[in-house]
Amino acid sequence: MVDDFGYECVGADGGESYETPNLDKMAEHGMRFTDCYSMPLCTPSRVQIMTGKYNVRNYNTFAKLERDQITFGNLLQSNGYATCIAGKWQLGKESDSAQHFGFDESLLWQQSGGRTRKGTPFDSRYPNPELDTNGNFKRYNEGEFGPDLTLDFVLNFMRKNKERPFFVYYPMILTHCPFSATPDSEEWDPNSLGSKTYFGEKQFFGDMVGYVDKNVGLILGELSKLGLSDNTLVLFTGDNGTDKPIVSMLNGEPYKGGKGDTNAHGTHVPLIAYWPGKIQPGVNGDLIDFSDFLPTLCQAAGVAIPKDLTIDGRSFLPQLLGEKGDPREWSYSWYKDKTRDNKIFAWAMDHRYKLYQSGDFYDLQNDLLEEHPIASKDLDPQARQAKAQLQQVIDHYAAIDKHAK
Repeated sequence: MVDDFGYECVGADGGESYETPNLDKMAEHGMRFTDCYSMPLCTPSRVQIMTGKYNVRNYNTFAKLERDQITFGNLLQSNGYATCIAGKWQLGKESDSAQHFGFDESLLWQQSGGRTRKGTPFDSRYPNPELDTNGNFKRYNEGEFGPDLTLDFVLNFMRKNKERPFFVYYPMILTHCPFSATPDSEEWDPNSLGSKTYFGEKQFFGDMVGYVDKNVGLILGELSKLGLSDNTLVLFTGDNGTDKPIVSMLNGEPYKGGKGDTNAHGTHVPLIAYWPGKIQPGVNGDLIDFSDFLPTLCQAAGVAIPKDLTIDGRSFLPQLLGEKGDPREWSYSWYKDKTRDNKIFAWAMDHRYKLYQSGDFYDLQNDLLEEHPIASKDLDPQARQAKAQLQQVIDHYAAIDKHAK
């Protein structure tokens, strides 16, 4: 799961601004989904993907996952899987937080440390980073690059556990700002202590996308070397839309990053599934949201979800295996926007229409950026029926919203 990486960044999805040969090959030989939606911001997406629950049930505070929650790590670990997480955490500063949520091994940025380090540099995740290994904090100072360290951690974990079932969750540090040179950039400085500005230099975003693609290729290559490709499901996605300073080209049109926005530019993310010999290559238009990953992973691993564990997701494993499955007719989101004084946004959407709890209703087919809400008096019969169905979804979740009580 790449950080701040929208649908428009992948060549196979119609992106034209960046070279993504490994992702394109993954899509060619796997299944590419055209309609996967995250939350608009990082922590809400991380809470939802790990627990299979909509944020209305279990999200309280930015940068925290409540300790009473059960994650896909817990479920797979308790059923015999070796488990690993590497990359960005942002879910609790306790030294045992990753282990508490079901991960045997962890190498994480933003666990005990934060965005900034002491002194003037603004960031601590890229050159000479500050990371926690299994809860133990360390400052690196020999020219290391944070994404290289986390990738090596993942690859070593795979090698160590090649004889047993393993689960790796890799929430990449890339491509979140500050946009910075990578070791493959001419401007790479191994002595740097990080960007001194929040956004960095946006001309490096393409280099960062290239580094993501390179890392994906290294992971797939390692699976092949270990002889595990045919027995491993690999899922690739982004945690929310690309950050706003970045404008890319998608299918011949400019596409501005919309991180933090509730429209498609903030929530439409790539989803590619790769499992040689199991997945019939193709393109799938089913509606997928981040609550669907937990049941998909559990079904693929043969892990039963406890009957007393309420989730909102639906497994899309049947679709991966060439079956119709049980595709969702709608997706729901509850979003507490820390960038706007914790204002609450709630909405339900289908393939064409989107209804907010506020009553604003949009035809996404003709108004992707939600600039022109449709008045009730102007609805045709199809839109009126869709609005009524989406209202039922909103009413259902409003009734269980613990935040409103």
